[in-house]
Amino acid sequence: MRKRLIVGNWKLHKTASEAVAFVYRLSALAQATDDVEVVLAPPFTALQAAAQAELPAFPFALGAQNLFWEDKGAFTGEVSAPMLKELGCRYVILGHSERRRIFGEQDEGINKKVQAALRHVLRPILCIGETLTEREAGQTDRIVTHQLLRGLEGVAGESLAAVAIAYEPVWAIGTGQAASADQATAVHRTLRKVLAERWNARDAEPVRILYGGSVTPENAGQFLAAPEIDGALVGGACLDPQSFATIITSARARQG
Repeated sequence: MRKRLIVGNWKLHKTASEAVAFVYRLSALAQATDDVEVVLAPPFTALQAAAQAELPAFPFALGAQNLFWEDKGAFTGEVSAPMLKELGCRYVILGHSERRRIFGEQDEGINKKVQAALRHVLRPILCIGETLTEREAGQTDRIVTHQLLRGLEGVAGESLAAVAIAYEPVWAIGTGQAASADQATAVHRTLRKVLAERWNARDAEPVRILYGGSVTPENAGQFLAAPEIDGALVGGACLDPQSFATIITSARARQG
């Protein structure tokens, strides 16, 4: 049984002091559980503050929103895997559609980042998803399969268990227009099948496949009720402690 994974991607929100206040408030609202793993992914400037604010009452894993594939060097403005590890990060979000669309990231570079994360025992959360034009053209399976295989190129089967996949249809991110549970389930089945065919069923089985894209407290239960969906990558709804706590509770209620 794969443990549910709920990830809060804060994007470009919250200062260090606001991160501390958030963690304390969330701790008061969400109970600790062994059934659901929770990851908070603040901006780089708030990572240390969030880590130091972690409370025993609500243990969470710390995640970063990006990294660079080199460990060090003349790369102004970049952050490396060793830097994130020292801050206490266990996860890193890679290939988010906003990184692809706004900053021009391509599959080759994203794959280098995945490899760097694994090399330093960080767990990559690889984001993939199609645009509305691609979905309407019937290309969803082709697009997500291509992004999945390119993003994981060169990853050994024994390393797959450290990877999570986040299916985030681009047309649903930040739009309030989530995919239906049936649409998400169909893509998740495709991704699981591709993983098993490219590697093998044993190595593919532990990989958690999350849904992201306008996940809210109101619709989270619909997604998490599907056995093919192992959790959620949450954007805007994770910025409010009460809202995020509700999603965590929904995941716990449907575990098992």
